[in-house]
Amino acid sequence: MFRILFLLPIVLCVAWYLFLKQNRVPIKQGKKGFVYILIISGVVLGFFLLMIKVTQH
Repeated sequence: MFRILFLLPIVLCVAWYLFLKQNRVPIKQGKKGFVYILIISGVVLGFFLLMIKVTQH
């Protein structure tokens, strides 16, 4: 499961892009959403890396 975690931001960014395109919102206006997606994905990845480090002896 951890190996495919890198797909999370890619899938979310594609979904956000499709949402913006469907609602005719310019990409420039939706740029903040991409930033939020990348930050949240980074936090999730960091959490899982921390849990792996903590649980290894």
